[in-house]
Amino acid sequence: MREQTIAALDIGTSKICCFIATVGEGKPQVIGIGHQISRGLKSGTVVDMEETETSIRAAVDTAERMAGGSPIHDVFVNISAGQPKSRILSVEVDVAGHEISQLDMDRVLAAGSKGLKDEDRFILHSRPISYRVDGVAGAKSPLGMFGEKLGVEIHLATAAISPLRNIQSCLDRCHLNLKGIVLTPYASGLATLAPDERALGAICVDMGGGLTTLSAFRENELVFGDIIPVGGNHVTRDIAQGLSVSEVRAERLKVFYGDCLQNRVPVRDQIDIVQTGEDGEDHGITIPRAMLTSIVSPRVEEILELVRDRIMDTGLVDIVGRRIVFTGGASQISGLEELAGKIFSADVSPGLRGDFHVRLGRPASVDGLADVAAGPVFSTCAGLLNYGAIMPDEVHAMQTRKSARGLFSRIGAWMRDNF
Repeated sequence: MREQTIAALDIGTSKICCFIATVGEGKPQVIGIGHQISRGLKSGTVVDMEETETSIRAAVDTAERMAGGSPIHDVFVNISAGQPKSRILSVEVDVAGHEISQLDMDRVLAAGSKGLKDEDRFILHSRPISYRVDGVAGAKSPLGMFGEKLGVEIHLATAAISPLRNIQSCLDRCHLNLKGIVLTPYASGLATLAPDERALGAICVDMGGGLTTLSAFRENELVFGDIIPVGGNHVTRDIAQGLSVSEVRAERLKVFYGDCLQNRVPVRDQIDIVQTGEDGEDHGITIPRAMLTSIVSPRVEEILELVRDRIMDTGLVDIVGRRIVFTGGASQISGLEELAGKIFSADVSPGLRGDFHVRLGRPASVDGLADVAAGPVFSTCAGLLNYGAIMPDEVHAMQTRKSARGLFSRIGAWMRDNF
């Protein structure tokens, strides 16, 4: 495989990050890194075009200079906005009892592609999960098998078009081409789940600043993706309000002194904080560290319970098993792994019908990351590189490739068909 250079752009609520990497044999090799405080976004949605553009330019410029100065033109971008939805589409065709050929497989995928035209939302992903022959599921590749009916299950991820157009517009202002767009939880799962976990079944939870995303993998394919509108920033705001400190100082307190487990913080531990008094002036006081923990722990527990409830409501336990990996900036709060192990246990949550194996994840699927960029904060950006390196075939893109249309043309075509 000839070596090529690709770029990933993680547009998040709390930060915007750009990775530039070379791709050949093996893992992507990161050669440029840039990240910037995210301004102009709220819960992954663009709310100020100019500020978003400025943040993107700063992150990309830093990555380009580190990579040697050559400008990048194409980027793979994540999306969390647009109320993403995930579902499974099943289609079936008649093969009349003969040996199943590549033509038959193309035919069943084409039938699935026709079924996608009924969607009134923009299609992000449409990957075949598994095939079935005469109703018997589980075939990864039915070539050479015999049967009367050939069916396929396709995982479909969609989003509203307007937030995507806003991201496209910001990239146009930065003279960047949208090479591909990836659902945020999909990217996070590609970066942090081990190959065996993606094959046997596992769940990845990315606890970001404004959002918590959830992805489930089975047989190396994404089978479910969802987004919960709470994240680490909500913990920070709780601290700011509860202790009467600025959000900047609240974030620092969360990172350095926050803990998810109230019972393991020594009673005598004290911390110094700077409060804003009634006169508007700053005043330094000393408080028990347990007071901070009593604010952090309930909010993190609430987020974990929302994740647990979503897993139970969607029946993911029966689909992908009981392995769950936490990543993202908020996963670094002290004690999260232990608290998650408690909440995802049968004793606390009988509806799970068994204990989950819980671990913390960081981007292990790319090489060349410096220590500062190898943490769970950068999982999504690393996963975008993985997606760009493998470029998995999408069912809805079959006709697009035949007509040599790009992503922007797809957006335009979608607009013409629906308005």
